[in-house]
Amino acid sequence: MQYTMEIAGCRRELPLCPISESVYIGAFILFGDVELTTKTAAALLEKAPDFDVLVTAESKGIPLCYEMARQSGKPYVVARKGAKLYMEDILTARVQSITTRGEQTLCIGKKEKEALNGKRVLVVDDVISTGESLRVIDALVKQAGGKIIGEMAVLAEGEAADRKDIIFLEKLPLFDKEGNPLA
Repeated sequence: MQYTMEIAGCRRELPLCPISESVYIGAFILFGDVELTTKTAAALLEKAPDFDVLVTAESKGIPLCYEMARQSGKPYVVARKGAKLYMEDILTARVQSITTRGEQTLCIGKKEKEALNGKRVLVVDDVISTGESLRVIDALVKQAGGKIIGEMAVLAEGEAADRKDIIFLEKLPLFDKEGNPLA
């Protein structure tokens, strides 16, 4: 089963994947899709408030965040899924995402903290669903001394599309096991 949608002028087929016996999500993957990444980055930047630095979580948001940084000329930070040997003075926060099995730990080190401290930070992700990833990234940014001035994504999934505090390009419904959008 697939769901067809148009995003930033690009028509894409999203495979439907189960997250429970009765609920499916449309799998939105930017990896390897240069056209979609470039166009969604430009469309999001048109809607973005003025910012100093972008931040995203590893890994699906990285191509989008990179392209937004490239187009805007602003730096970006990636909250890593685990501490790396080169990281010093590490801040961590835990997240449970609906698209990843098990709890994850996101972290930033001294270099990332310095890039965020005192800056206007724009949080970027590919899809906002439950908001858990945003919550954890927000916590890391605040611990680092950054000021979050906006949160945005290409797609807002399910109830996230009703939120007024996020910026997104398109709504992505949840689906039943027959592939019908849920109300």
